[in-house]
Amino acid sequence: MSAAALEISGLQAWYGESHVLHGVDMTVQHGEVVTLLGRNGAGRTSTMRAILGLTGSRKGSIRINGVETIHMPTHRIAHLGVGYCPEERGIFASLSTEENLMLPPVLKGMGQGMSVAEIYEMFPNLAERRASPGTRLSGGEQQMLAVARILRTGAKLLLLDEISEGLAPVIVQALARTIQTLRAKGYTIVMVEQNFRFAAPLADRFYVMEHGRMVEAFSAKELDAKMPVLNELLGV
Repeated sequence: MSAAALEISGLQAWYGESHVLHGVDMTVQHGEVVTLLGRNGAGRTSTMRAILGLTGSRKGSIRINGVETIHMPTHRIAHLGVGYCPEERGIFASLSTEENLMLPPVLKGMGQGMSVAEIYEMFPNLAERRASPGTRLSGGEQQMLAVARILRTGAKLLLLDEISEGLAPVIVQALARTIQTLRAKGYTIVMVEQNFRFAAPLADRFYVMEHGRMVEAFSAKELDAKMPVLNELLGV
């Protein structure tokens, strides 16, 4: 049996003196969509950042495709095929849509990422706005661009942080269709989401975080039975 796309065991992380993760355990199989649920400050974004080595310090085990990465620098972790879409999106205002799209390099050894033509087919809004400066894009278009940018690199493990936040329902629906398409293409996706209605129909499995720890883990088929617990933990 091949190694999981992502295996986390006993993960602890700090920002300076602040201890933010307290022994996180999590497994994501190839081709899965997994959602991290939890209230603000529960440790979900810190988990995403710790996977890429973006916290101040960390210990435990993080294996990506079977490779231990806990002592690797961020750039080496990314070259294992990891793409991170942070909540703040990171669009450069002075660059056009297409310049933003072309900015990150293709990851060596990962095979071809999506071509620009494939990306524009998936995100037709970006094709129409390819010459527009980043500042002229709507919030939804910026979010599409942030996702599209990592698809071009060849990354196959996608870490998506609150991609539906603050967006119009029509854009949220378009992003949901994008995630379904990517799963069908074999991508592995870990999402942090506050929008439960967006995440619920997309995810194969769910983890719930509280105070820097995983407190629940269950599959999509268990979701209905877990709703009382989720109401208590999240107020959904």
